[in-house]
Amino acid sequence: MTAISLNSRSVAFGNAPQARSPEATPALSSRTWIAVFGATLGAFMAVLNIQIVNASLADIQGAIGAGIDDGGWISTSYLIAEIVVIPLSGWLAQVFSVRVYLLTNAILFLALSLACAFAQNLPQMIVLRAIQGFTGGVLIPMAFTLIITLLPKAKQPVGLALFALSATFAPAIGPTIGGYLTENWGWQFIFYVNLVPGLLMLGMLWFSLERKPMKLSLLRDGDWAGIVTMAVGLGALQTVLEEGNKDDWFGSPFIVRLSVIAAISLSLFLWIELTGKKPLLNLRLLFRRNFGFGILANFLLGIALYGSVFILPVYLSRIQGYNAEQIGMVLAWTGLPQLLLIPLVPRLMKRIDARLVIVVGFALFAVSNFMNVHMTADYASDQLLWPNVVRAVGQALILTPLSVVATAGIEAENAGSASGLFNMMRNLGGAVGIAMLQTFLTKREQFHSNVLTQSVSILEQATRTRIDQLTHYFMSHGVADPAAASHRAVVAIGHVVQKQAYVMAFSDTFYLLGVALIVALAASLLLTKPAHLDAGGAH
Repeated sequence: MTAISLNSRSVAFGNAPQARSPEATPALSSRTWIAVFGATLGAFMAVLNIQIVNASLADIQGAIGAGIDDGGWISTSYLIAEIVVIPLSGWLAQVFSVRVYLLTNAILFLALSLACAFAQNLPQMIVLRAIQGFTGGVLIPMAFTLIITLLPKAKQPVGLALFALSATFAPAIGPTIGGYLTENWGWQFIFYVNLVPGLLMLGMLWFSLERKPMKLSLLRDGDWAGIVTMAVGLGALQTVLEEGNKDDWFGSPFIVRLSVIAAISLSLFLWIELTGKKPLLNLRLLFRRNFGFGILANFLLGIALYGSVFILPVYLSRIQGYNAEQIGMVLAWTGLPQLLLIPLVPRLMKRIDARLVIVVGFALFAVSNFMNVHMTADYASDQLLWPNVVRAVGQALILTPLSVVATAGIEAENAGSASGLFNMMRNLGGAVGIAMLQTFLTKREQFHSNVLTQSVSILEQATRTRIDQLTHYFMSHGVADPAAASHRAVVAIGHVVQKQAYVMAFSDTFYLLGVALIVALAASLLLTKPAHLDAGGAH
């Protein structure tokens, strides 16, 4: 098997009951909850590390002498490694045992986080971030796997609510923490901040996870063809998505070659997994109605979740001139409400059909984006407050019930595959979303700029009048040459036109995100009510 073949509590304890009646839910020991808390804290730190670094990327680039284009690899290297290791984690946990695998990667994650703070140049930082991404990527699916294998169905909504804090709250609050630390303490502290919660995580995992023998013999029978094709395909695809817009997509031979490699490798991976006797991932889970539509909704959630976290800072920086700390304060309103709301979602699911909670969540998230489709150049923190609060409420309602419904009925032996696929697709959705929005923003800015330029033609009397006014203004403020003053007037009008075109393009990107969430809402309407749920709660 390629997933973690475990009974519902046998990851951490040897005395788990082999069967339980649907009417009775046995009491869980404190060690079970400590394992879940420790694992979800690790997942939170791994996801937070993406956004907290992105918020401080300009400062890191300046400190280590990296250019804007090359400096992007500080984030890209982490993301590529993370998205490759997520689907591998179920099998590797079998090989090395859950305890050894999780503790080893948690220790390495913290050590590499500290090492990144001392990186002296770009190559060092890229290598360290890539290895850190490989170790951090382990923490995300393992937390999800432990929740759906350690906890009985009745308690899984609580565990998945904790996991939702890592998946939706961490990306929202990351820029806030990153901006504050960078502006007040220095960029190195975005790496130091992992140490205290990291040591707490290690202590909880060390105490709660049972020692089990490793099964190194599984390496001989591993699905190596699937592993290689998946790693090459996902790595190439992630690079295409991260670098495509910068390199003019298929106008770049580099992007074309990587796209061909990704297409061939991922096609081979699908064929190997669907026909092999011992596949790395059980892709047949995708043909189960709830898991398949749940994966689709989760992928679209990733597009909107990471896309909105990407687009808002770009808007506030480019249009409003905000620094990292100011951007973080604006985005705090998409994070802090979730910290209060997500723990209440399991209780809500006991009273309301979980599918309805999902639909309402996607609807609110979509509405929050549609609230931003009529932006102006004066649209700043005050105007973004309520859309961000609505978005926070929507996000808080989505992931916990979606995870419960999508993984209902997943057998213990398929838990690793389900976890890998579910978390990989959300992260892949984020990569697709950011790449899509970068290109869409550029194209829409060009479109609106062309339309607006026609309206401010030099042949128009209103335009000539405005140029005369600005020329007189510049001449009265120290520009003696009339020709130079007139040139500056034309340049100033051009800047106004470009700024307005950008504002309109940003409005269009929020509309696109809203549409993606409507499609996710439609997919969630196709989910069926799992047999074990009664009025949204588990037996």
